[in-house]
Amino acid sequence: MVALALTACAGGDDEAGSGGDATSSGGGDGGEALHIGTILPVTGSLAQLGPPEIAGVDLAVKEINDAGGLFGSDVQVTHTDSSDAQNASVATASAQELISAGVSAIIGAASSSVTKNIVDDITGAGIVQVSPANTATDLSGYSDFYFRTAPPDTVQGDVLGNLIVGDGASNVGILVFNDSYGTSLRDVVEGVVGEAGGTVVYGTSGQEFDPAETNFATIVADAIAAGPDAIAILAFTDQTPAIVRELAAQGWDMSKTYFVDGNLQNFGTEGDTGFPAGTLENAQGTLPGAYPSEEFQGRMLEVDPGLKDYSYGPESYDATMLVALAALKGGASDGETIQANMAAVSGADGGTECTGWEECSKLLADGEDIAYQSASGVGPFNEANDPSSAFIGIYQFGPENTYTFSRSEEGEVPQG
Repeated sequence: MVALALTACAGGDDEAGSGGDATSSGGGDGGEALHIGTILPVTGSLAQLGPPEIAGVDLAVKEINDAGGLFGSDVQVTHTDSSDAQNASVATASAQELISAGVSAIIGAASSSVTKNIVDDITGAGIVQVSPANTATDLSGYSDFYFRTAPPDTVQGDVLGNLIVGDGASNVGILVFNDSYGTSLRDVVEGVVGEAGGTVVYGTSGQEFDPAETNFATIVADAIAAGPDAIAILAFTDQTPAIVRELAAQGWDMSKTYFVDGNLQNFGTEGDTGFPAGTLENAQGTLPGAYPSEEFQGRMLEVDPGLKDYSYGPESYDATMLVALAALKGGASDGETIQANMAAVSGADGGTECTGWEECSKLLADGEDIAYQSASGVGPFNEANDPSSAFIGIYQFGPENTYTFSRSEEGEVPQG
């Protein structure tokens, strides 16, 4: 594990309204410098999500520091690796490193299972944890110090289930790994399919596969033998290429295959993850979050020119921005102050709508309440610290096994 501490350079003098002076936001200008940590996937089965998530954090920090920073100092960020649930010691070590470093907030983890391994240590230390990608339903309302800017599986599962039945399927197969992310999402999809009069013919409780599985011949054969007219793959990217190859080898119509955020990627036609041209043509996938604008994509590329996609980049940007705005509103950078103001700056109690650091920080400095307008399209935090609403993007694969945006569906996040 390698940790890298970054401090973006401040851009010019600290002018009035730049966000560097909290004298009118309830706490004076005596706040200490804000130190944020990240526990995001640099290695492991979700490593494809690491670059856009890290870029989203860095973009927010750069925006804040270019405008003069917070409390007269640059915001500092220390990046660490989360890896995955099969390498749990990596995230555990990262969490302990950041706790020892005295961070006030941690962005991550991406995996629900990884989060469950570290959330008690983080929140128990009075540190705000904000995940940009956790979706397991049992994390809703887990702790007063735990927030997320991605919706729980109830939203993506509802959209995915309705997408499948809307395409005419009534007998659905689900290839799902035995991970809290997979089973949580499966349960929602199964409920939606059942309510629509359909049946999950494979992949119900007890038919999950081991996350460490590498040979999918029998699993795929059993799924196809159940007679599905659609198959959803609920897994991560280290299992998915092998599953796709096995499905294609056994004659499955790949246009009737559905992916989710944990494995949606531009597979292409070359390398270890590539398939022959046309393999995934017309297959579909879902991904939480509004599709980022070209302007936002361009800003992320300035931070990391090597980005191949933007999955959960906006959510990571939002998480970082909300943490900093909460500190500014409370006038201090400690975890308790940030926690107490997260819902308020998200717009849970109303306020003037604003976007970005300069606009929102100026309103706070003028003593106004704000309703931060997220880059990812999520609504204000609800009582469970989940976003109250969210968009789910629907994507379709083309002949080169890469996906393009099709449309978005907006859903409300249920509570309780």
